[in-house]
Order: sequence, then structure tokens, then C-alpha cells
Amino acid sequence: MPIEQDRSQFRHERILEAATRIFSQKGYHDAAMDDIAVESRTSKGGLYFHFPNKQTLFLALLDQMMGLLRARAEAAIAEEIDPIRKAEAALRVVLQTFASHRTLAQLFLVEALAAGREFHERMAASHRAFGALIQSHLDDAVRQGVIPPQDTALAGQVWFGALNEVVTTWLLSEPPGPLEEQYPALRALLLRSVGVPTARIFPAGEES
Repeated sequence: MPIEQDRSQFRHERILEAATRIFSQKGYHDAAMDDIAVESRTSKGGLYFHFPNKQTLFLALLDQMMGLLRARAEAAIAEEIDPIRKAEAALRVVLQTFASHRTLAQLFLVEALAAGREFHERMAASHRAFGALIQSHLDDAVRQGVIPPQDTALAGQVWFGALNEVVTTWLLSEPPGPLEEQYPALRALLLRSVGVPTARIFPAGEES
């Protein structure tokens, strides 16, 4: 039984990898399950056993990407004590993850307009979750007197909106520069937006 489970898991992962390539090449609308079956070297029956339809497969890819983001963000946040540093860590990890998975980022942020209501609802939920993560650490910063009282829920949404815009602009650039190069300026801008003192933004005293 364990061997059979390992084979099934391997096939599942192979299908997801093939689907990433096909969706990226053809877009959501023009990608076909037949194409993914061929690309993954899986029978149509085997493909439909794992994923009943194209939308289910696309949502599985989204869940995989969001799971990766969450795991990396939680690991980076756990290494910090200061609430502002925790918020910064989440911001940094999202940029680094999208930078190292440009194909998936392009797929979800640019090419997924035809993916249907459930996909967009799932994306919206992910956006809210990230905004809430930022909000929780900004709330801690307010309680500790690091930043002034403010609408931290709105601030969390603004942080994610700015991050989303930076990543989308990078995805549409040809050729794209290193996404990580945007982090210092974005970090300073967002920290200023919530009232973090300049001395904390630039510890050595250098202005950006």
C-alpha cells in the first residue's frame, strides 16, 4: 500500500508540473486536459482520477503556490521578535517566492482572467489572508507603541495591494529585472505609510 501511495503522489506531482507548463504556454482558456495528459505522460483516466476537471487542477496549482507562500512566510516570521520585522519578513518572502516562481506568478496574476468565479474567490481569500497577517503584526506594533494608532486592517490591504502591483508590473516587463531589487524602496515606502520612525527604517541613518 505505501508503494502504491508513493506512486499516486508522484503521479499527482507530475500532473501539476505538466499543468503548470501547459497553462503557462496556452493560458487557462486554451489549455486542454488532453494536452496535460500528454505532457504528464498520464492516461486520460489517470488524469481525471486525480483532477475531475480543468478548474479543479488550476485551483490545486493555486493552493500549492499559496501553501508555499504561507510556509515560507511563517518560517521567516518565526525568526523575528519585533512586530515590524515580522511584517517586513512576510513582505520580503512574498517577493522572493514570486521571483523564484515567475511562471506560476504570471499564471495566477496575469493569465487567469478566464479561470472562473471560484478561482477569483480563492485568490481574494488569499489576498485577505495576507492582509490579515500584516494587520496582526501592525496591531502588535501599535500596542507596543512602535507606530501610532491607525486602521491596521486598511494598512494590511494597502500593503498587499502595493506588493501585488509591483509584482504584476514586473511580470509584464520585458525583459524583467530582478524583482528583489524592488524590495528596499518598497519596504521603506510601506514602513513610512504606517508611521515607522525614520531611524528604524534606516538604522545607520542613511536616507533612501
